[in-house]
Amino acid sequence: MKKKGACNVLACFSVILLLAGLVFGVEASSAPDARIEDAQKVLREMSTQEDCGTMSELLAKAKGVAIFPSVVKAGLMLGAKHGKGIVLKRDSNTGQWYGPSFVEITGLSYGLQIGVQSTALVLVITNERGMKSFEEGSFTLGGDITVAAGPLGRHLEAGTDIELKAAIYSYSMSKGAFLGFSLEGAKINPDDAANELYWKRSAPSAECLQQKAIDSRIRPLVQELNELVLRGGGKTSA
Repeated sequence: MKKKGACNVLACFSVILLLAGLVFGVEASSAPDARIEDAQKVLREMSTQEDCGTMSELLAKAKGVAIFPSVVKAGLMLGAKHGKGIVLKRDSNTGQWYGPSFVEITGLSYGLQIGVQSTALVLVITNERGMKSFEEGSFTLGGDITVAAGPLGRHLEAGTDIELKAAIYSYSMSKGAFLGFSLEGAKINPDDAANELYWKRSAPSAECLQQKAIDSRIRPLVQELNELVLRGGGKTSA
């Protein structure tokens, strides 16, 4: 019996390792230009949702945004998730966007879970502290910086003190459903390889996010963001 139990544990552990390998390998070949294009598609799809109004209003006041076209989660009791994304910084006074900087998100979860799922994720960065975390490098959501599932609806509730509740609000799209998304404990790290590919040099996140986002490669994504900002009543750069 002990031998059979040990074999079952070993089999489960092997499956977990296999699933984790899938999670961390699915996005391995995500090139910067392809990631930008996929991020644009994600925003376009989210903008068609009835509940997208609150996200637009948050973006209109935001200090920045992080977009992960595909966060893959796999699990068998123990779960792992991983995705590659792109960050843009915003001057809320002028509407000017800066960047991009490329990042990765990783995390583990526990409990009743099995299978593989891909989710598109948008993080709206609402204050300077949240933006500073992306500029400085690695940090943990919910640990180093507050994060909450983004509110849904056509408009923010009157009197909602949204800017003081969390530094980052998260939204997701999975199988056509538009939802707030909990990310407590997930870790954000710079994607140095992608940054070097895009900028043609080794550059830290802070340096990437000081450059105006006016390059022809990033312009379509900025335009998509600006359309959402305008819907939320915000300002865009000329």
